[in-house]
Amino acid sequence: MALTKVVVASGDRVARRPTSRNMLWLLAVVGTLVALMVVSVAIGSRDVDWSDIVAALGGSTENIGQGAIAKRIPRTALALLVGAALGLAGAVMQAVTRNPLADPGILGVNMGASLAVVIGMAWFGLWTQTAMIWVSILGAGAAAVFVYIVGSLGRDGATPLKLALAGAATSAAFASFIMAITLPRNDIAGNVRSWQIGGVGGASFDVIRQALPFLVVGFAICLLSARSLNSLALGDDVAAGLGERVALVRGVSSLGAVLLCGAATAIAGPIGFVGLVVPHLCRLLIGIDNRWLLPLSALTGAALLTAADIVGRIIARPSEIDVGIITALIGAPFFIYIVRRQKIRAL
Repeated sequence: MALTKVVVASGDRVARRPTSRNMLWLLAVVGTLVALMVVSVAIGSRDVDWSDIVAALGGSTENIGQGAIAKRIPRTALALLVGAALGLAGAVMQAVTRNPLADPGILGVNMGASLAVVIGMAWFGLWTQTAMIWVSILGAGAAAVFVYIVGSLGRDGATPLKLALAGAATSAAFASFIMAITLPRNDIAGNVRSWQIGGVGGASFDVIRQALPFLVVGFAICLLSARSLNSLALGDDVAAGLGERVALVRGVSSLGAVLLCGAATAIAGPIGFVGLVVPHLCRLLIGIDNRWLLPLSALTGAALLTAADIVGRIIARPSEIDVGIITALIGAPFFIYIVRRQKIRAL
């Protein structure tokens, strides 16, 4: 009993940061997110006036400017939801696996969802959004289980580097399968190629409405798992000693992350690196307490993807660059930095 009290106290000291400081960071991210939402609605290939923005928010689409804004509003909403889902899923995956390299893209989860969607479209004629979301979630879950099993083989079990290598190899294999399926199918090849890049262009409230129930359940599961994930960070034996059902915590938390990844991939394509970059940035700001880290990761992910979408629209006017390319340009150097840091620590 005494040992348990010492461990709990030690864990609380590790996880705790001044609440006021954490709240300030949370409010700062919320303020940034609100500003990005306004910028996202106002900026695009066509300049608009503030009067057009106010009129469009009121439901008017009488002129060209107001029509452009009416299209940007669901696009901004989709970027917020997908960014929040990927940021939160990445934080949960890193907590569940205790792996700083965990990310829906790096671990092959997004590509597994993509392969499942492509198979559904090519072989089973699944074109409805709801069906694609279900298939995407099943593919994401199957890929997560497969990568974890492969990464656990051999000595030392599922180490961060083995999981990253297993995920990279699985992603490459799944990408090859997708190419093999789509190349002979001219009827779906164009749509699949543009969707695979990952983007939020062409968003609609109808698509968001169909994905929203899956995202809400995923958000709820992940956020409610925060306290248990704090216990898990102390080690499986200690967490079990504190009354946590370790396998159940891992399974439920992973289910929430898979729901988020699968739904986000179905409606926006396999967008990578958001789930890798965001949790590391949030830990620098508020520490490792998942009760603060998980909601901040969701908000920061939403802000990052919205900002990436804005940048993609600005730098290629009058055309645009898909948000998946922008996040890859941001995330790839960061991934290399994390790998090098982990290698140095292992020496």
